[in-house]
Amino acid sequence: MTPESHSLTGTDDPSLGPPPGCPAHGKGPGGLRRLYGPEAEDLGAVYEKLRAEHGAVAPALLHEDVPIWVVLGHGENMHMVRTPSQYSRDTRLWTALQDGTVKPDHPLMPIIAWQPICCHAEGDEHLRLRGAVTSAMSTIDHRGIRRHINRATQHLVNKFCEEGRADLVAQFAEHLPMAVMCEIFGMPDEYNDRIVHAARDMLKGTETAIASNAYIMDVLTRLTVRRRAEPKGDFTSRLINDPAELNDEEVAQHLRVVLIVAYEATANLLANVLRVVLTDPGFRAQLNGGQMTVPQAVEQSLWDEPPFSAVLPYVAKQETELGGRRIRKGDGLILGMEPGNVDPRVRPDLKANMQGNRSHLAFSGGPHECPGQDIGRAIADVGVDALLTRLPDVQLDCEEHELRWRASIMNRHLVELPVRFAPKPQQDVMARPAYAVPSQNPSNWQVGRPGPQTAAPEPAAPATAQTPTPTPEPAPRPGVFRRLQRWWRGM
Repeated sequence: MTPESHSLTGTDDPSLGPPPGCPAHGKGPGGLRRLYGPEAEDLGAVYEKLRAEHGAVAPALLHEDVPIWVVLGHGENMHMVRTPSQYSRDTRLWTALQDGTVKPDHPLMPIIAWQPICCHAEGDEHLRLRGAVTSAMSTIDHRGIRRHINRATQHLVNKFCEEGRADLVAQFAEHLPMAVMCEIFGMPDEYNDRIVHAARDMLKGTETAIASNAYIMDVLTRLTVRRRAEPKGDFTSRLINDPAELNDEEVAQHLRVVLIVAYEATANLLANVLRVVLTDPGFRAQLNGGQMTVPQAVEQSLWDEPPFSAVLPYVAKQETELGGRRIRKGDGLILGMEPGNVDPRVRPDLKANMQGNRSHLAFSGGPHECPGQDIGRAIADVGVDALLTRLPDVQLDCEEHELRWRASIMNRHLVELPVRFAPKPQQDVMARPAYAVPSQNPSNWQVGRPGPQTAAPEPAAPATAQTPTPTPEPAPRPGVFRRLQRWWRGM
């Protein structure tokens, strides 16, 4: 069977396209569906229409009607990311950039323009740059970071706990990841509302995206210069001092990649998990009853609502075939994380429990798989657990159908998540939790893997001449969970 071809480069037969009467007609040039604008307010629905019309790989249009392939199948996505001999992240190979179809002021230019970063590199250069990033990440003190995540959560909750109401998107999910990443980078003083807004804005493809990107780069360039002169023990200093000898531009660009990807992905992940907890009684009951841990809830969310719905572009290095389609050399392709995760060939029942299954596409795969996914998971695991422990009675403060989302080609995120709860007093952010009186019942909010802690035995009664010293009884079960919580948070 000859692979079907829809030319994206102009080198193929222009008559090949959707047949007359196809629902795609009227959407854009060639009758292709747009992945932006009013026609694509619900990209999930657009992806499913594309799957029905074209199968696992479909032709579509980016902003300003730039042609692109959307990879919808789980297996096809995995093949693309794991076959660097055929598909590259080097956008300079993209015909649409070479021939001017993608204009310099294209709203997605901060994402698609080639940069001296590991995401766009191949071969030895990719190994050099990627190796420096992963090496710097390997030095992060994960227990220390968990302590900081917990304290940052307490600090954020302190800002609204006395009010009895909050928006967990604007007041929590959008701030916790940035606070943590600024700490990891060694720039805690840069954490503020402006950097949070810029980080989210630059991925939206708006008119201000380029200006937001420039602000982020200015902050990170200044940080690079400071740490080059006065290195410390933070991620930035270790990246600068790596044997790969990255120059200042390479350092600043890689800081931007790590910051934005970790921030945006984790902000969306936090909002998604909290929304499901607040709107799905069965999901919450599993957490309350201990049938599901917070890390397992996070993993389920990575299947159902990946923080990034797509990554673009991959570029075909040669003429090839994918999903029955003839892909021309220089064609651009979108890694479809969201549509790949709901591919009916791997998830015939979307309501099925995916706990323990990490084969989702949320963190990509192959040579460009997200190197900071453990940090994102830690922020979500500890942040959600700490928030729900602090506000165990939190409830949604609107009807579920009133919740609104803002979507872009890259992701779909919740606009706000209003909640109510009984007002709570502020807590000392730096104080360690006290566990003087063990609870007879486990906490409502289960946590992750057990730690190497054992409960201390209760002191024996004083011995006398008339009575022998009793053998100490084994430590009772109450109290172990609290010690486990303390270990999990790095306390």
